[in-house]
Amino acid sequence: MALFKGSGVAIVTPFKEDLSVDYDRLEGLINFQIENGTDAIIICGTTGEASTLTDEEQIDCIAAAVKYTNKRVPVIAGAGSNDTKHGINLSKRAEAAGADGLLHVTPYYNKTSQKGLYEHYKALADAVHIPLILYNVPGRTGMNIAPDTALKLSEIDNIVGIKEASGNIAQVAELMHKCAGKLDLYSGNDDQVLPLLAMGGVGVISVVANVLPREMHDMVALYLEGKLQDSLDIQLRLIPFIKALFCEVNPMPVKAALHILGGALDAGLCRPPLTTLEPHNQKMLTEMLKQYVK
Repeated sequence: MALFKGSGVAIVTPFKEDLSVDYDRLEGLINFQIENGTDAIIICGTTGEASTLTDEEQIDCIAAAVKYTNKRVPVIAGAGSNDTKHGINLSKRAEAAGADGLLHVTPYYNKTSQKGLYEHYKALADAVHIPLILYNVPGRTGMNIAPDTALKLSEIDNIVGIKEASGNIAQVAELMHKCAGKLDLYSGNDDQVLPLLAMGGVGVISVVANVLPREMHDMVALYLEGKLQDSLDIQLRLIPFIKALFCEVNPMPVKAALHILGGALDAGLCRPPLTTLEPHNQKMLTEMLKQYVK
């Protein structure tokens, strides 16, 4: 039930001036991604501001992504919640809307134990028939998926992958020692794509791909083709840009970048409590875009 290899974009949710979802602009962004090599669309994740979407908006965005993608690449729907019952409901509705797979972040704020994590993810997986990717991002959730828990979860048929954004390379090494061949590994950090590929990873779920989809696709594709130096060259060349795109809380900088680029890429502002960049970061990002976007 593997979902994809390569670069999946954690796509932004574009908003109009009144902060309602701009579905026409979403269609354009999806087409831009596919035309530039992106291998999967990840809709309504953290970068997609799922936390400020209503359930109806979230399902409508998923359905729209399925329609606009039109089976050209997989659509993976963010359906995470810190309430298992709510996560089950979102998962079922996302599956009904046509999503090819689900991305589930660990429960946040109320957190849980490793036993609770297992039971949470098992309940989510049992509720649907489509594949599920675990999402480990302790910096946002305060909750870490231990390698032993990931191994136990990998025994569930439709839990097929993990997006690793812990930044803990030692933990990733242990994870792959235990789970290689049982879970597809995706980097959740754009500055650590190659290290995770080197440990057996198959791709990235990328914020940077919103702006540089071709580069992120090529980086992974070249590595998987055995062209390691060419892939490394891209990773290292992008490091300053990746740093700039995380100068403040995601997705504020990436939306600012798309607004600076303008035209069909302009995705509008973020919903509160997210806001606009500090002036010095706005200036820095503008200069960085001149260097990286031709």
